[in-house]
Formats: sequence, structure tokens, C-alpha cells
Amino acid sequence: MPSLLPVVDSHAAAPRVHLTGANLLRFLAVLAVIYSHISFYLIDDLGTGWWAIDVVHRSLIEVGGLNQHLSFLGVAIFMMLTGMLITRSAIRHEPGHFLLNRLGRILPAFWVAIFAAIVLVRLGINGMFSGQEGVSNVEAALSFVLGGFFLKPEVAVLGVTWTLAVQVLFYFSCVAARPVLRSVPIAMPMAGAAICSLILLYNIYVPQPYAVPMLSKIAATLPAVFLGQILYLAWARLADNRWIVVALIAQVEVIRLATDFRVYWAGNHYLWTFFVVTLSVVLIGRYNGPAAHWAVIRWTATRSYAIYLVHTLVLYRVYETAVGPFGATGAVVAFLVVTALVSEALYRWVEIPSTRWVAALAERMRRRSALAKEGSPPPRVASNHVLVRRPSGSSLR
Repeated sequence: MPSLLPVVDSHAAAPRVHLTGANLLRFLAVLAVIYSHISFYLIDDLGTGWWAIDVVHRSLIEVGGLNQHLSFLGVAIFMMLTGMLITRSAIRHEPGHFLLNRLGRILPAFWVAIFAAIVLVRLGINGMFSGQEGVSNVEAALSFVLGGFFLKPEVAVLGVTWTLAVQVLFYFSCVAARPVLRSVPIAMPMAGAAICSLILLYNIYVPQPYAVPMLSKIAATLPAVFLGQILYLAWARLADNRWIVVALIAQVEVIRLATDFRVYWAGNHYLWTFFVVTLSVVLIGRYNGPAAHWAVIRWTATRSYAIYLVHTLVLYRVYETAVGPFGATGAVVAFLVVTALVSEALYRWVEIPSTRWVAALAERMRRRSALAKEGSPPPRVASNHVLVRRPSGSSLR
């Protein structure tokens, strides 16, 4: 029986899509995330304001139709870039190498940031990002593996890191679905939409003691990742246009379901936010004009992960200290300067060394694997299976 979905060559290399505007998108995502937390803090926590918040509110919220505080805008951009950039890597790399590359690059800086958050909480400098007054040893240990987000009530020493749970789940999903990605790749985001819908329905209808709220948050965020994956498959011509449309509709329905049942946390304009982000990625993703190469864009983009990890660690105390002598604008500037310095330190002293170490380890593993294959006898081919041997020296990057 012929397959309803078009099957691609499982051994064909996924083509590269040059996202020359990726740094500009990361820059915009960083601005949106930082603005969001400043706005939440000044408006919701302190009950004050700032002229820049008034400008953004009038232009992007009242006129532009986005959510209050630009909620989820920056996160959605980061997640969409994850889906676009990681899908190709998952198709081309062996599962072990893929997970080593991905986890090895995000975990060291994450662990340093979590350690700093725990120390700041226990010294009384920072508070928790959840309702507790402090963090126990067990809760601290769980925080290093994102386990605190799955407790009830949730325990968060560094609230922004919940997005890493979405990313890590997507990484492992790509590994589990690798045969599908290499044969019928469009099936993964379609199946992902179905699973996300089931998770949302489960948490909505099961008795409260059996619900896992964090799973709903993940399920409501994954459509951004899957939309990025769909864009990559479309640009790489790994799926027919009709199935691209079907996969897009599936993600829209997940977003509508999450909005209807109030899974999102700041308004009901999330479908519009997804549309704005998707359109922005399509228009900017392959932009290669002067702005894509400005030094400030490149600096912010390369340090975007470090900025994401540390900015809420320094925001509240720096603003609280600086607002008296310098006013709101001066306090925001002071916060940005401290965030830049701390992010630079995390990037230079943690991210770069760990990335080099992971790259060297991956290269050693690749060479050992290649030598083992050269020294082993040709494998026997089972019936109804065709062995495709890659030419010597071919790359899976």
C-alpha cells in the first residue's frame, strides 16, 4: 500500500539552509526577553512604571496586538530558531554525537547559573522564583536537572530555565524520532501536535492531584519549536507543500487549545504572537544586509544564552540599588551594564571552554567510530533491507 506521506531517501543528507539573519533574530529575542522581565517587575511587582514601557505598550500592545509585557515573544523566537537549526543536526548526526553536542553546550553554563542562583538565595541576596522562602538540599539538587519545575508546588531557583526543559525534551524527541526524520520528516511535527494536545487534555480533565502543570507549559510552548522545524523542512524541500500546510494547521490547533483553556500566562493573544514571530523569522531568517553584521548584533547573539541565564539573577538587586540615585532609566542602564559584564564572564570562562572540550570529545569519538568501521568486516545485509555505504571521509555535519 503506498504511503500517504511522501517518503524521502533515509540516507540523504539534510541540506543546509543558510540563516544569515539568525544573529539578528537572536538579538531581537534577547531584547524582548529582557524587556518582558523589566516590565513584569516594574508594573506587576513594584506597581511603578517607566517611559519605555509606555512607548512599547502604545505601539506593540495597543496597536500591535501583542500580549502585555510582550509575554512569550522572545521565548517564541528562541524556540523557533531551535526547531530550525536543530532538526538538520538531528537528521545528520548519530544520536550519541547529537546529544553530546547539544547537551554538552547548554549544561555547563546552566549548572553554573543554577549554582549561583542557589548561593544568592541562601545568602539572602535574591529570592526564589516560586513561592518558597528558600530551597532545601534536595530541591537544590533537583534544580540541576530541572526537576524543581515538576514538583508540586513548583520550586524554581532560576525561573527562566524552564525553557531548557522544552529544548531538552525536543532533543530527545529528535533522537527517538530519528528514523521518522530521515524518512518521513513532516510526520514528526504532526505527531508532536497530537501528543501536545493529549498532554493538555490530560492536565485539564484529570483530577488535580494527578495533573503535572509543567507538562502543560511544555506542551503549549513546543508548537514554537515545531513551527521552526516545519519552516526548515519547507526551505530544505524535505516535505510537500500540502503536508507543510497540514502540519502548520496542527500547530495552530494546539495553540488555540492552550489559549482556550488558559494554559498561557499573560493574555489571550498568543496565536497572534506565534503568527508575528513566524512571519518575522520568515522575513529576517535569510536577511543578509548590513544590520546582520553589526558588532552589537553579533556580540549579543553569541552571548544570548549567557544573557538569558543571568539577566534575572542581577535585575532585581541592581535596579533596587540604582533606582534611588539614578532614577528608573539610570537603574535600567545599570542593570544592562551588569548583565553584559556577567554574561561576558559566563561566555568566556564557561561557554567557550566547554564548547571546545565538547567539540574535541566529539571529534575523538568520530575518529574512533570511523576506525572501528574500517577495521570491521562488511556487515551482512538482511532481506528486504538495503545497505548504503557512505564514501570514505564523508561528513555527517
